[in-house]
Amino acid sequence: MNIFQTLSNRAMHRQVLLLAIPMVLSNITVPLLGLVDAAVIGHLEHAWYLGGVALGSMVISVTFWLLGFLRMSTTGLAAQACGGSERHQLGLVFVQGLLMAVAFSAIILLIYPWLSEFIFGFSDASVQVKHYAAQYFEVRIWSAPAALANFVLLGWLLGTQNAKAPMWMVIITNVTNIVLDVLFVIGLGWKVEGAALASVIADYSGCGFGFACVLHTWRKQHLPPVLGLLKVSGDGVMRFVKLNRDIFLRSLCLQASFTFMTFQGASFGDQIVAANAVLMSFLMLISYGMDGFAYAMEAMVGKAIGAKDRQQLSQSLIGTFFWSLVICSGLTLVFAFAGSQLINLITDIEIVHDTALVYLPWLVAMPLVSMWCFLLDGIFIGATKGKDMRNGMFIATSCFFATFYLFASWQNHALWLAMLTFMLMRGVTLGVMFISQWKQDRFFA
Repeated sequence: MNIFQTLSNRAMHRQVLLLAIPMVLSNITVPLLGLVDAAVIGHLEHAWYLGGVALGSMVISVTFWLLGFLRMSTTGLAAQACGGSERHQLGLVFVQGLLMAVAFSAIILLIYPWLSEFIFGFSDASVQVKHYAAQYFEVRIWSAPAALANFVLLGWLLGTQNAKAPMWMVIITNVTNIVLDVLFVIGLGWKVEGAALASVIADYSGCGFGFACVLHTWRKQHLPPVLGLLKVSGDGVMRFVKLNRDIFLRSLCLQASFTFMTFQGASFGDQIVAANAVLMSFLMLISYGMDGFAYAMEAMVGKAIGAKDRQQLSQSLIGTFFWSLVICSGLTLVFAFAGSQLINLITDIEIVHDTALVYLPWLVAMPLVSMWCFLLDGIFIGATKGKDMRNGMFIATSCFFATFYLFASWQNHALWLAMLTFMLMRGVTLGVMFISQWKQDRFFA
């Protein structure tokens, strides 16, 4: 297929943007929430409040996002069922995912006291930072049932090629969180516990809206009754479990890298962990913005594979890569020329601002280096190729730790170099696998 001819196809651009823009807009509210958390807490009198929220929210992210396979597998399988017009399978994917979310959330709530003690035991952060991190964790963990259900709701709605419902679901969640953040932390003076409680309430509000959207879609597409699907929820469950297993292992490696970054940064001092928290908020802005295009890729690739339409798949790939390049080029320019001003928006603690500024150049390079891994993740999720994603992530994670220990004398600079290498290798490994399978006509297999 001629690339320039495809790029001149307005219908293709419209299809990509109709799916991507709502997800980008909704996803950007997630790091904006992190920025508000950091800004609200960052303007309190001590750096350890910010460090504690950063460490506590990171632990929550590890706990929840290790189960992020619930969204990814649901999106891929639902998109393929949608592309193949398999209504029974589409309903079954949702039921299986939701049952798994309920089971995992029950386990988390049973073991969270030991989980908290185990995870924080690995941190070299100061006593004050660890105290407030544990305080945040013990409140926020009660959002587990809603947070895990939200993974399934988002994935299923996106798999049905509906980007607007997930957009409003995420926006409602995060706007609620931001408003309550300001009310609880600044208005009522609840500090770290207030930030955590705001997130719990917000997760449940988004979950309620998500279920309403699923019910509307269910009726519109005349899907089978849920009770009937519950009786046959074991059908095809092994495929679902294997896919989730591989994506879980991939997520475990991903979270190990980000967790190490936070914990190792904490060992360099409170100012470093606070500065890294600021810069990681910007990295999350990149990640969630690019995930919007990755989500669009998942839905389009899954639908094309379900319909066995190679031309549709090719158009989706070209259009999504084009718009991702435009967005990432813009982000690079913003961080390069306005990075200092952005840091000022988050914290007025001078030493934290100056420390973050030292490591800002690593962030400037991040958008164009990392865009490839996000988009290729979307391709492989849509194709439900969990094993390939797992293997690629194993290689990238090994490169992350090898890079850090090789340049360990650089301390925090070594951490950021390792993260840049990690993002690069995720894209390289998946890119090599994709090109090989595409040339051998094995990608639809």
